[in-house]
Amino acid sequence: MNERTPVEIVAALDRHIVGQMDAKRAVAIAIRNRWRRRQLSEELRNEVLPKNIILIGSTGVGKTEIARRVSQLVSAPFLKVEASKYTEVGYHGRDVESMVRDLVEVAIALVKAEELEQVETKATRGAEERILDILVPPAQPGDEEERERREKTRETFRKKLQAGELEDREVEISVENKSVPFVDVLSNTGVEQIGFDMQNMFQNLGKQHQQSRRLPISEARPILRAQEAESLIDDDKVNRRGVQRAEESGIVFLDEIDKVVSKGQAHGPEVSREGVQRDLLPIVEGCSVTTRYGMVRTDHVLFIGAGAFHGSKPSDLIPELQGRFPIRVELDSLRQEDFVRILTEPENALPRQYHALLDTEGVTVDFQEDGIARLAELAWELNRGSQDIGARRLYTLFEKLLEGPLFQAPDLIPPDGRKINVTAGFVDQQLSEIAADQQQSSYIL
Repeated sequence: MNERTPVEIVAALDRHIVGQMDAKRAVAIAIRNRWRRRQLSEELRNEVLPKNIILIGSTGVGKTEIARRVSQLVSAPFLKVEASKYTEVGYHGRDVESMVRDLVEVAIALVKAEELEQVETKATRGAEERILDILVPPAQPGDEEERERREKTRETFRKKLQAGELEDREVEISVENKSVPFVDVLSNTGVEQIGFDMQNMFQNLGKQHQQSRRLPISEARPILRAQEAESLIDDDKVNRRGVQRAEESGIVFLDEIDKVVSKGQAHGPEVSREGVQRDLLPIVEGCSVTTRYGMVRTDHVLFIGAGAFHGSKPSDLIPELQGRFPIRVELDSLRQEDFVRILTEPENALPRQYHALLDTEGVTVDFQEDGIARLAELAWELNRGSQDIGARRLYTLFEKLLEGPLFQAPDLIPPDGRKINVTAGFVDQQLSEIAADQQQSSYIL
């Protein structure tokens, strides 16, 4: 997956995100450069640093979605953080280094999920054997006749178990009773102030202990399968691979980076904003951060900043931080034709989602071309006449449009009551109040 070419990455993104070709190309090149770097000699490889990116555009135009989707394409650890949470009035906020620790946790979880998937078949067999051991305990050593009898009984139970005939039968198994560690009730800020070493100490106070429970086989099987899978993987190996994955392939998406731009004042929260930029600088530039898994380098982590930059511009960032984001891409505001494409082209387009949701209730929703066009027109008009929230405007319109069917679906009378034809007329009828409010708002100061 990591060997995808930029053209292939962009083509994959096109299945989910409409337009914004410049941003897609920039991110695709950055991802491909990681593969290219791994082909170099070790001496040169350490000198090639990622070219961090700033995506400039209003909310809802696809900034986050581009970064998130591309991380899924290449199985890279992805962390989205709000830059604004690192600066709050009174200089109260999270430690900037915590983003690196969070990225490592994401990477380890990703590696662990991959390891668990590889041992799934073996874990399933192990869980089956444990259930059979409970149903047919092994014979005492030395009694060959009893051993053969129990083996035959065991095979009979195995066939019934695999055929699903024993799902309701109860068995007694040992499960881990997880007590809540004291540190978990503290806020994120409290945990960081205590420090992760102290956090580990508190967590050890709430160690897990085994507890016997009687459960149907249908409920016991997944628990036993998970226990078997956990026993088959090496946690130390997972942690090492996770740290390496974070260092080599991690992506940190710094949303609302424009919110830490200082307006030039020398007091109040403005000082905090510039202070956050200076705290971000070594992380983005490349440094070592102490985590519970050891030191983690950020030299080759890809940072993607994003913001609307309505009241500021990237050049308002401190010069040192600007230099760490050499690639800047401005995303286009969505036009009416873009909304039409968003509603028709992506695999997960909203009309398909709502069609599938209501189909679970036996209600059929057919979206006609004129209905799609009218929804796109209305979304564009609302964005133009009020706050531009991009494609997120469509969520509001669809919920209002289909509010009645979504609420009444289980009680609709077949057959005519269970068929909805979304035309331009249907859209105007259902969304007339929104359109009227929009027209009235233009006269309100």
